[in-house]
Amino acid sequence: MNIDLFIFHLINGLSRKWWLSDWLGIFLAEYLPYLVVLLAIFILLKEKKWRQRFYFFALTSLSVVLARGVFTEIIRFFYYRPRPFWALQIQSLIGNSDTNGSFPSGHATAYFALALAIFYFLQQVQDEQNPKLGWWFLTVALLIGLGRIFVGVHYPSDVLVGALIGLLSAFLVKKILPLPEIKNAPPAQ
Repeated sequence: MNIDLFIFHLINGLSRKWWLSDWLGIFLAEYLPYLVVLLAIFILLKEKKWRQRFYFFALTSLSVVLARGVFTEIIRFFYYRPRPFWALQIQSLIGNSDTNGSFPSGHATAYFALALAIFYFLQQVQDEQNPKLGWWFLTVALLIGLGRIFVGVHYPSDVLVGALIGLLSAFLVKKILPLPEIKNAPPAQ
């Protein structure tokens, strides 16, 4: 048995044992992403300076579009991997009518891209903010990925490659996107 399948069975094998763990897995896989998006919108609306607000919007949206809308779709166009519930004939905890490919995980690509973009923004623009908030977003992206494995819709390699694509996308957008002037210039003498 390969390592990917071994880890999948290790994580997914914990499902359907206890109602609370199943509920938590479903929450992580399906509902926590909505909370992440709402928190990102809150950060956007909380920013008072329009340049920083525009930078945040551009950084996050371009990172997610590049990761999920470009890289993931290109890979899925050339390579199709059936989802675990189809390939292994198991019952997933969430709807299993999705026939899109499993590799790479679209959730992992999108939420890791979003999390790293938020992390960069909080470190570059809002350096007075709590730096732990950026790490929190990255941890939540990981929990979403683990939840997707737990409920039976992705293999660990789907999530791992999706995470790498998301992180790479946010890194590339950060390198390309010019940072707005953050600090107010001192008054002229």
